[in-house]
Amino acid sequence: MSWLDEVKWDGQGLIAAVAQDALSSRVLTVAWMNRQALAATVQEGRAVYWSRSRQKLWRKGEESGHVQRLVELRLDCDGDAIVLRVEQVGGIACHTGRESCFYRVYAQDAWHSVDPVLKAPSEIYRG
Repeated sequence: MSWLDEVKWDGQGLIAAVAQDALSSRVLTVAWMNRQALAATVQEGRAVYWSRSRQKLWRKGEESGHVQRLVELRLDCDGDAIVLRVEQVGGIACHTGRESCFYRVYAQDAWHSVDPVLKAPSEIYRG
């Protein structure tokens, strides 16, 4: 049995993938992987996700340069979630130009942005 066969893929052939900074342990993003994306992640040593909106493989940083280099890969006890401990190149994981996609905190009946924009999206995505 292949290591990929131990993964419990959902009905669409996907698994949730949490990217976590290997040094700070901060959660950077949550995305989806299919079998091909997970295999490519291991083979290439960088995060490769499945884009549900574009229906294709998405190599994190292919446009922005903000690659997630794989440090460690973990499968949870149920086999239905992955954690990628990564080195976030450039310190920006979010398309909004922030360190993490989780930059909003709930307080007083509203969401509040608490992390600064490190680089304007218009400077990251030219095209």
